[in-house]
Amino acid sequence: MSPILETERLALRPLAAADAEALAAINADPEVMRYIGGGSPLTAEETEARTAKAEAHWDAHGWGVFAVSERDTGALVGWAALATPAFLPEILPATELGWRVKRDRWGRGYAPEAARAVLGFAFGELGLDRVVSCIHSENAASIRVAEKLGMTLERVTVVPGHEVPCSVYELKA
Repeated sequence: MSPILETERLALRPLAAADAEALAAINADPEVMRYIGGGSPLTAEETEARTAKAEAHWDAHGWGVFAVSERDTGALVGWAALATPAFLPEILPATELGWRVKRDRWGRGYAPEAARAVLGFAFGELGLDRVVSCIHSENAASIRVAEKLGMTLERVTVVPGHEVPCSVYELKA
């Protein structure tokens, strides 16, 4: 059974193929993608492929990327996810908590609200004892989200292949 998480303002459910179009608009925004991977927006095709991969991950593992929607409007405003940060082998084994919010919804507290719900799922239903967030070291907004969640800086490193500075935050159950 797929989990549905609710907060005061948000509903979270496993990401599905039907979310690809709305998510593609978020991923196409250069400001949203500025600190993600190499800093480039994603094409609609790349988003569709990643969405399909995320949906398959849920089917195989029972956890992954949650679509985040406003409860009052039903509008998809981003995602919050648990993932294995294979792009940063030095911290493995680990489970990463990540988030992405549509730019016109920035500053409303949606990222920490959604992330708290996913942390509850991670520490509760999944029984994890530690979660990390790998954040571009210049991404002050995401660093603030991690700190609001009670995460602390574990290390600063560089992401291989992208050569960008990465601050690894962690939270233990």
